[in-house]
Amino acid sequence: MKDVVALGELLIDFAPVSTDESGYPTLKAQPGGAPGNFLAALQKYSCSTALIGKVGDDAFGHLLVGTLQELGIGTEGITLDPNVFTTLAFVTLDGTGNRSFSFARKPGADTCLRVEEVDHSLIDGCKVFHFGTLSLTNEPARGATQAAVAYAKEKGKYISFDPNLRKPLWNSEEDAKAQIEWGLHQADIVKISDEEIEFLWGISPEGGAQKLLNEYGVRLVYATLGPKGCHFANKQGCGQVASPTGLRVVDTTGAGDIFGGSAMSRFLRLNKAPEELTVEEMAAVTRFACCAASLSTQTHGGINSVVPEEDVCRGMCSHMLADV
Repeated sequence: MKDVVALGELLIDFAPVSTDESGYPTLKAQPGGAPGNFLAALQKYSCSTALIGKVGDDAFGHLLVGTLQELGIGTEGITLDPNVFTTLAFVTLDGTGNRSFSFARKPGADTCLRVEEVDHSLIDGCKVFHFGTLSLTNEPARGATQAAVAYAKEKGKYISFDPNLRKPLWNSEEDAKAQIEWGLHQADIVKISDEEIEFLWGISPEGGAQKLLNEYGVRLVYATLGPKGCHFANKQGCGQVASPTGLRVVDTTGAGDIFGGSAMSRFLRLNKAPEELTVEEMAAVTRFACCAASLSTQTHGGINSVVPEEDVCRGMCSHMLADV
């Protein structure tokens, strides 16, 4: 039995490591994709995981599957398709390490997952089913995702959702909002950024968290605030945890996903329903996740940037993460 099964994209992130005198970057290929980053954190922090998705039957696809296998993430739900290429993402970094993306995905393999290719036995055997919105941008993956979520809900699994907004991948902002809204209405646990809350409703992170609890039926919310930390909430109460300061940020790629996976690993250890966590328990979960995510930004990439648990615990002590 797996603790968490995720459905979605597995791709190659090309990150700049240097630039020549004409401004052209030298790129390094890194394994990535939001669900893969999410599961890598869970796996690193002693949870069992598997991914459902599609890559090309090409060199990059085989590399990605091999990387997950080395980490212990189950790959039996991944289809290798000879007719499409593995999706590629090209990362641009600003002076503070914040990233933006361009995608080679017309189509990419991840968008071509079909309903009949989803391994229901993996969902049957998990505690939590996780998904994001990149698998909702195009058919047939949209239909496959919606059917998988419906199946997981029918089987009584916790549903975890991360909007993970990437505007260039949507036909329109209206389409993006509609699919994010659909995902939020399915979820028990949501990790959402302050930028995504602003995009959807034009309100504060605190207001967004309460809206999700009161209007969408979400049971536990993490509203991340970038370098400022995270606001958390459920029906027991709410609070905020600061991120560590003084770190040298190299690349923020995957930090939000690593936050989500790290928080989920701590949530599962509590063995309680999402709405039953106390404010103190939510703060402890969020504190660990903020530190894990922050430490991941000190190197390039997503999947490969998850740091060992002992480093997170050491970081929590040395930086004295505070509730605010």
